[in-house]
Amino acid sequence: MLQTLQDMLSRIATLDPEVIAIAGLSLRVSLSAVGLGSLFGVPLGALVAVSAFSGRRVVVGLLNAAMGLPPVVIGLVLYLLLSRSGPLGGLGLLFTPSAMIVAQTILVVPLIAALTRQIVADADDHLGEQLRSLGLGRARRAAVLIFDTRFSLVTAILAAFGRAISEIGAVLVVGGNIDGHTRTMTTAISLETQKGDLPLALALGLVLIAVVIVVSAVASLLRSYAMRAYG
Repeated sequence: MLQTLQDMLSRIATLDPEVIAIAGLSLRVSLSAVGLGSLFGVPLGALVAVSAFSGRRVVVGLLNAAMGLPPVVIGLVLYLLLSRSGPLGGLGLLFTPSAMIVAQTILVVPLIAALTRQIVADADDHLGEQLRSLGLGRARRAAVLIFDTRFSLVTAILAAFGRAISEIGAVLVVGGNIDGHTRTMTTAISLETQKGDLPLALALGLVLIAVVIVVSAVASLLRSYAMRAYG
């Protein structure tokens, strides 16, 4: 055990190229997915929050339920769509980082949208009447409320990033865990543990924990800043 810990620390201290490459791919995939997810999820959640339409409760319920989508099922559906015999097989995306980004984007969009809806709905309870008195339409009201709640929305997006970078099921299915190509921290930890390369698995696990802690710290600092600045 002591030797394993020493080897793990050595890999981290020497910036082992394999650890850096795997961690870099994980960050690139998850950041890309969260960026795309935010482009879709934030406007969607805000519009649902400020809109009144038939079936709104159903939509809200579906968004909340979709936050718990099983990643491995999403991966399986994407695999069928992107496989050679699937309708999107001609794109050649299966077992590529692009497929992994798509999978993680699908996972984080409902989370971002649901959290955004709740945050914007709370803000609309306080500011909605004033904004409506100014003659602003739904899209304009949503945009104003998004800006007003931007710090809270950033924390929601960071939470989505935490889920994305810790996810294993979907990226394993559509990425294939190919060495040097689609191997992320979570898939590598699983594989290296099975192979018995515990120093590498522990090094990647420590890096993953560090990333999650940093994300949580940033979210906490933003929340504290927003409370001090805006009450």
